[in-house]
Amino acid sequence: MTYCVALKLNAGLVFLSDSRTNAGLDQISSFRKAMVYEQPGERFMVLLSAGNLSLTQAVREVLESFQLPSSSGELLSIWNVRSMFDAARVLGAAVRHVYDREAAALQRTGVDFNISMIFGGQIQGEGMRLFQVYSAGNFIEATGETPYFQIGESKYGKPVLDRVITSETPLDEAAKCALVSMDSTLKSNLTVGLPLDLIVYENNRFATDKIVCLDANNPYLRMLHDSWGQRLRHVFDSIDDPAWDGGETATPIRVHSPLAHPIVKVGAPPQSPSAPEQGAGRMPPAALRQPIVPQQDGLNAAREYQRMQTAEEEARQSRQPSASLPSRSF
Repeated sequence: MTYCVALKLNAGLVFLSDSRTNAGLDQISSFRKAMVYEQPGERFMVLLSAGNLSLTQAVREVLESFQLPSSSGELLSIWNVRSMFDAARVLGAAVRHVYDREAAALQRTGVDFNISMIFGGQIQGEGMRLFQVYSAGNFIEATGETPYFQIGESKYGKPVLDRVITSETPLDEAAKCALVSMDSTLKSNLTVGLPLDLIVYENNRFATDKIVCLDANNPYLRMLHDSWGQRLRHVFDSIDDPAWDGGETATPIRVHSPLAHPIVKVGAPPQSPSAPEQGAGRMPPAALRQPIVPQQDGLNAAREYQRMQTAEEEARQSRQPSASLPSRSF
């Protein structure tokens, strides 16, 4: 498996991928999942891939020289298109080309055509763009509301991204957040592994020299891993334990709420010497003995939770340094 993440910010783009691939417990290898396509001063693009390794390698090989006929008769490639949207179309067509060539043989052996990709960058004349490309060659684009994409083992590293990343996050801070996201994934999933490829691109540069490969001996990665673990534990220890017996606490855990009632215990049925034995099948189902929460109360609780989430997000964004939005031409 793998984990790749890419972030689109006002200040630039951040791409991060691991390099582990496995076909069972005794078939673990390292293959890079990132490719950089650069024509200095004119275009800069990065491709991250996850899924079946033979298929992603085939797509990457085809993409470098693949040409997509346009409605005007021009043959489009990633080297001559005038927008990142058209570059994503070329990538999608390359994915479908490999599917047409390989899918039937794969199906005969019971192997799915399973790939997913992140493709982003900037071409002279327009702003930065970031896409997630699926196995069918179709794709979606990152927005201000969703400024990042993940592929592979995404669940472990997602919470920190949701809490930290906005479009206005500074570039170096976003790179740090991506590495924390990767570190959380490395901690919890053996199918993701070192070394890591990190690429940081500054808006309107059309080239970058901020490309680094991080292994277990990288001093910054070791510092980040140790600091995140220690400080996360410190924050956890600073939170009060739940006070079940009340006492002196400003945050009791046992409070009456009209929206949330404690679950009802299921006890053993009473036994009587003169009464026939009563089996569980003669009792009402346990689910029907639970307190009923009115539908409107449930909706009110959902709205209150959404209000709390919105307030937390607004507070987090207010702490971000202000940054003017870049101009964008179409």
